[in-house]
Amino acid sequence: MEPLLKGKPGDVGRSRADNRLFINAVIGLARSGAAWRELPERYGPWNSVFRRFRRWAKSGVWRNVFQALQEPDLDWLMIDSTTVRVHQHAAGQKKEILPANA
Repeated sequence: MEPLLKGKPGDVGRSRADNRLFINAVIGLARSGAAWRELPERYGPWNSVFRRFRRWAKSGVWRNVFQALQEPDLDWLMIDSTTVRVHQHAAGQKKEILPANA
């Protein structure tokens, strides 16, 4: 996800201090439904976080991040018996005993 975010070394202008802290602030607000003014102080001034959020929205950063997160990398998907449990009643079926001359 890091290559999709603004403020990387080499970008024009001042590099962003901490993208992870900023994203945590946005996710926290989205989950709680709180107003921007209610943003905890540990994330910095609410107005600065809001302005940065709007800049990312206008420039398409959020759209790119969400698109990248929607496409799962199925190359790394693996299911085996250690991750999938069978219901106890499906563990085995009673075998029918057939007559010897059948």
